Amino acid sequence: MCFVLLVEDSSTFRKSMREMLTLRFPALKIEEASDGEEALQKLENTNPDLIFMDIRLPGKSGLEVTKKIKEVNSDVEVVILTSYDIPEYRAAALRSGASHFFTKGNSRSDEIAAFVRSICQKRGKDLCAAFQVPEVM
Repeated sequence: MCFVLLVEDSSTFRKSMREMLTLRFPALKIEEASDGEEALQKLENTNPDLIFMDIRLPGKSGLEVTKKIKEVNSDVEVVILTSYDIPEYRAAALRSGASHFFTKGNSRSDEIAAFVRSICQKRGKDLCAAFQVPEVM
């Protein structure tokens, strides 16, 4: 089963992102954190395949948290989320270790879903486990 961690201070955005992902991938395991410290705490006991990280978080920025995460687990895919699609943010995201950058409001749900699917498939994780039909004898 593929596992995603949503790190976003806006509960409204977290909820809409969770709903979009759950509708497309019912078997996807999703956890949430509202700030960087909570995300780092969750990562002590979990190992997500993919992290969606808001760039602006209370306390530590998403870029700082991403850098810490990548120092501990270089294999995890981190996607930076922001409302500001400016070249400086993209460059900073890449320097922090993020593998991708999505702009809130401009990135289509199809684009995000395709990215999630590609990461989970690359890792050999099943996205359809909820729909497996038992064999009939």
